[in-house]
Amino acid sequence: MKALTFPKSVRLLKPADYGKVFDDVQLKVPHRNFLILAAPNNLGHARVGLIFSKKNLRHAVQRNRIKRQVRETFRLQQDLPSLDIIVLGRQGLNTLENPDVRSSLNDIWRRVKKKYRQLAKTPSDANAQGNE
Repeated sequence: MKALTFPKSVRLLKPADYGKVFDDVQLKVPHRNFLILAAPNNLGHARVGLIFSKKNLRHAVQRNRIKRQVRETFRLQQDLPSLDIIVLGRQGLNTLENPDVRSSLNDIWRRVKKKYRQLAKTPSDANAQGNE
């Protein structure tokens, strides 16, 4: 059985990593409580970075609880494409219970995969039409 860990290799660690995503956002997945920004990477696996401000989640306990939920749901996603993903928190997160947060995040990960497939399909379709 594979150990389910959250190693440094699947995290955005440096400000430069975050900057690359913010400068080259190719995938946006909005949600009432979250915003996902993503850019492709060449690593062969997804990485995640978390941004939760005091403005939206006033207490450290709330921020840490949400971060734990995001990390756990991300860790369980075995088939995410090679993307650098930033998860931003929006207002209203502090009112959600853990099952609601998990359900929202699972829906978001599903939408990220779907949008990535659509994004990957689009350029090849444009090239095929240009060759005719």
